[in-house]
Amino acid sequence: MEFKRCSGILMPISSLPGGYGIGSLGKPARDFVDFLAGAGQTIWQILPVGPTGFADSPYQSCSAFAGNPY
Repeated sequence: MEFKRCSGILMPISSLPGGYGIGSLGKPARDFVDFLAGAGQTIWQILPVGPTGFADSPYQSCSAFAGNPY
């Protein structure tokens, strides 16, 4: 199996603009993906998107399967 080299960026969805003080997978996310594609990037790695836990940490979620309602 041959793997081709690729590159991308690690950026949490919460870094995008949004209506609730955090980002969303709406238009800003689509615009960001278009920007990445135009820059020749092929990967967008995100941080966990489950409900946040203590101190709004995405790493202390009460569920590994639920999406964040915000």
